[in-house]
Amino acid sequence: MMSCGSNAAAACCCRAASQRLGLRSSEGTSCTTGTMSTFARRFTSRRRPRCCSCADAAGGKRPFSTDSSCNTPDKSANEWPSSSFPPESYLPKRHFHFELLCQSSSKSMARVGRIHTPHGIVETPSFVPVATNSALKGVSFADTARHPLHLVFANAYHLMLQPGTDVIRDAGGLHKYSGNTHAGPFITDSGGFQVFSLAYGSVAEELASQGNGSKSGGAELKRSKDRITKKGWRSDVMGPDAVKVTEDGVTFRSYRDGTKVLLTPESTIQAQKEIGADIIIPLDELPPYHISREKLEESLDRSHRWEVRSLKEHLKDVRQQAIYCVIHGGIDVELRTRSIDYLTALPFDGWAIGGSLGNGRKELKQLLDWMMPLFETEQRRYKPRHLLGIGDEESIRNAVRMGLDTLDSCYPTRLGRHGTLMTRDGLLRIKRGANARQFGVRICDGCNCKTCRQYDRAYLCHLFKAKEPLGVMLATQHNLQYMSDLMAELRVDIAEGRL
Repeated sequence: MMSCGSNAAAACCCRAASQRLGLRSSEGTSCTTGTMSTFARRFTSRRRPRCCSCADAAGGKRPFSTDSSCNTPDKSANEWPSSSFPPESYLPKRHFHFELLCQSSSKSMARVGRIHTPHGIVETPSFVPVATNSALKGVSFADTARHPLHLVFANAYHLMLQPGTDVIRDAGGLHKYSGNTHAGPFITDSGGFQVFSLAYGSVAEELASQGNGSKSGGAELKRSKDRITKKGWRSDVMGPDAVKVTEDGVTFRSYRDGTKVLLTPESTIQAQKEIGADIIIPLDELPPYHISREKLEESLDRSHRWEVRSLKEHLKDVRQQAIYCVIHGGIDVELRTRSIDYLTALPFDGWAIGGSLGNGRKELKQLLDWMMPLFETEQRRYKPRHLLGIGDEESIRNAVRMGLDTLDSCYPTRLGRHGTLMTRDGLLRIKRGANARQFGVRICDGCNCKTCRQYDRAYLCHLFKAKEPLGVMLATQHNLQYMSDLMAELRVDIAEGRL
């Protein structure tokens, strides 16, 4: 068993963690809570990285700048950047911190924790549903009140294009604008995935299938591609020539109206600050799965430079917001390790794992098996870990076993829109004729969601056959409840030593 850590306020043990979760105490697990002041002293005593000299070149530019934001690339991307981050940037934040409650001792690396944010606490491990345009597809945030969403993922790229970050800012931020009084904190993506999918159509296709690392927005981009073709927009909106990558950032054309747009590391941070995200994801480059190692390494180094610039921009005006780095390197062991070593030495508030995560569940599992132990060092384990774009149950269970804290995907809501419901016996395709006379048969035994309490399979089958919007709403509510219940069960299993 692992030894117990201590907190400045009180010693923490697995029994205490179980009590917080409303569980009975049990053997088989041990609790580990980091003493933040001790951790801060250890961390800040290490050699601090230097940040790039060109990072401030775009200070004050608006999110859609057409000017250059960086003059000179740092050719030594894997060396420390050239100037020091301030010592206070490494200290624990009052507005955001991770509390490690309990970690499995021998069966896995799974752990239970809490992410404290200005808009609420995220119980981990937790699934993060995607509200691309600050709206869940098929349900309202009020509909999720019975199964609270600890963290919601929105996309700054889409919100920049519509309605515009200035509109959301003037409305009081994402939470007020969306009426999100139930779902808690927002995490937002810079839009790098969506932009690069315009160029690498294969990326969306590779990652959009279930469990293959789909980042939110793949399906939306495919629909946009069809729409653009029908409207006869220019071919440079989609395809190999649609995106131009330079050291400054990435230039592309809006999928909405073809307007030319420049995204820079600085502008994406400014945009996410304007909309009031609790957790910010910096701009990164997402190369396709099939790419030479030389090109992958070049992309990795550029993403590192962009992330340093993003961090510099964030630290100018923190605003009670947190910023995660994004670990890259594809499935290459050396490049992934290099990315971890480089980015976790910088004062980011958490670690996100992105880029190409393999070609299928098996390769994803292999990637996590060797990579996640690298996060178990003293300096790395007391920050939250997020896996970008994973939503199928098998991959979630594997990721939780390897110590991931949060995972985002549009998978459950997308399934609901297409008449597929998640159950303990696997996926239920409700539109099949066999369900037409399933009178009184619940969608999922043991589920206490509104759909399962009030409706049977026969009625849901009818709603989808008749193309009634109510069917989508009920299926989506059920899938979100299923995911919420799944994560709650995993937290119990970890705390009681079964996982």
